Amino acid sequence: MDEERRETEWQPIPPQETRREPKRRSSFWPGLLGGLIGGLIVWLVVMFATDQSTPVSNQSTADKNPGTLNTQHNQIPMDISTEITDVVDEVATAVVGITNIQTVQDFWSANSSVQEAGTGSGVLYKKEGDKAYIVTNHHVVENSEQLEVSFDDGTKTEGKLIGSDLWTDLAVVEIDSKHVDAIVEFGDSDALKRGESVIAIGNPLGLGFAGSVTVGVISGKDRSIPMDLNKDGIIDWQADVLQTDAAINPGNSGGALINMAGQLVGINSMKISQETVEGIGLAIPINIALPIIEHLEETGQVNRPTMGVSLLDLQQIPIQQQQQTLELPKDVTEGVVVTEIMPNSPAKAAGIEKYDTIVQLDDEKVTDMVTLRKYLYNKKEIGDKLKVKVYRGGKPVELEMVLKDGNTF
Repeated sequence: MDEERRETEWQPIPPQETRREPKRRSSFWPGLLGGLIGGLIVWLVVMFATDQSTPVSNQSTADKNPGTLNTQHNQIPMDISTEITDVVDEVATAVVGITNIQTVQDFWSANSSVQEAGTGSGVLYKKEGDKAYIVTNHHVVENSEQLEVSFDDGTKTEGKLIGSDLWTDLAVVEIDSKHVDAIVEFGDSDALKRGESVIAIGNPLGLGFAGSVTVGVISGKDRSIPMDLNKDGIIDWQADVLQTDAAINPGNSGGALINMAGQLVGINSMKISQETVEGIGLAIPINIALPIIEHLEETGQVNRPTMGVSLLDLQQIPIQQQQQTLELPKDVTEGVVVTEIMPNSPAKAAGIEKYDTIVQLDDEKVTDMVTLRKYLYNKKEIGDKLKVKVYRGGKPVELEMVLKDGNTF
């Protein structure tokens, strides 16, 4: 086509008879210009046709240029282990869920049904023969008719309550050992330091969050928390606990507080729940729990020394009665008043009388029932001698008794 075009463009005009011979210079340049224009047009036509016929490649620019953004993500699995993950792997299977099952009476009818009354956590601490033992909180198993134990892998089995102690909020549950693969090792809670890292494992908010792990530090040791155990508005006990900022929520009760050696150093028990308070969880130190656990496992109860009396805080008695009925000196403002004496009790044998005001046990000052109970339960054993200082008729009297076992004062 190009050649044909060129022949047409460059074909000389036929001479006329009357025309003079043109000059060669004037015919050359117009012809040259026409040839160039014609060639350019042909080249553009050819290029356009070539672009239209070339198939479009589905290869992305990113594939051609590795340095550009690629929307195809490559996932590379990584096995990341830390001290915390190692401890959790070692201990988690020793932490179980405990479901408290009770018979519930229907409000609208006489029908009753067995229902779940609550859930908590527990820690496997001993495997012996065909039996294994779990420590948990008293309030987790309180008033239970049946106990269901749930393992980390979802397996469930029946639990049997061996014993429970109101004052320390501890209980021991027995199960068949065939389900148990791991037990926890006891640590030393007295050796803990403030700021030491700890791990809480349990079932917050029920079994739907089973095996939850939270991490924190020991915020404080030797904390004393007032407890109203019978909900009468009067403080009955001062619980000695560890304070941690590891998150502890309802359902964590009875779960494990673990040190970084994988040892059990506390039994998670409660938290301070106020709008203005955050990050104060409490656990029973294992050094306090261990002798209670042993008593419950062996006998099903904790036998404590008792005097055999009923008491009332002196501060609950009006000042007028303190001075007129009890005849107390004005400088005696703290103590406990004897309101009843049990027959055949150590107090009866020692000569304690009604309305005696106890102000001292041995060398320990008595300010209220909590201090009396703590000294009696924590410092004395069954069969020990106890010196008692009382005020009777306005005068101090010193007595001595031999303590017996019981579950009251």
